[in-house]
Amino acid sequence: MGNGLPAMVGPGALKKEKEARLIEDVLAGRHEQFHELIAPYRRGVYLTAYDILQVAADAEEVAQEAFLKAFRALRSFRRESQFSTWLFRIAINEARMRLRRRREVPLETAFPGEDEDGDYTPLMLADWREIPSEALLREETRRLVQESIAQLPEKYREVLTLRDVVGKNIAETSEILGTTTGNTKARLLRARLMLRDIFAERTRRKPRQKQPGRVAP
Repeated sequence: MGNGLPAMVGPGALKKEKEARLIEDVLAGRHEQFHELIAPYRRGVYLTAYDILQVAADAEEVAQEAFLKAFRALRSFRRESQFSTWLFRIAINEARMRLRRRREVPLETAFPGEDEDGDYTPLMLADWREIPSEALLREETRRLVQESIAQLPEKYREVLTLRDVVGKNIAETSEILGTTTGNTKARLLRARLMLRDIFAERTRRKPRQKQPGRVAP
């Protein structure tokens, strides 16, 4: 039985409604609204570009180029997908093109012979564990994690960054990368296993503090 009160609207719907309004404002000529439209995604777009390129200046340029392209192509944005999904897809493509232009040795050489359907056996068989938050507070651990992510092949860095760093869900990550959800889940699992093994190996290689030797009696 109705009570005359408006139906409750979830935060996701409110966010989408606000973005739709901002898009209409931008398309109507109120271009300053574009800054508000992209504000929630600035950090995520930069982090995504950085984890692919591993150079802060390049990531900043890619992020700015992605925002500029999104602004110019906003009229072509189809409302069926989320604006953030469309924006991150542009950023991913920009970062990939920048990486290709470098003409460096592919990072895939860190894992020779590895392909999407190949077998990968992790060094340790224990389940993946999240790195404790208290450990992440230590600068050395953060550096080791970043260096470990940098060693991952490009396709694994992308999925790991979108899902575990930026916080996109599997469906959004799949749409951004243009893969099936099943493929995304498999790639993410492999990326996590690889990252864990690389991180463990780097931790083992860290020089340990020497203990003072015992003096013979």
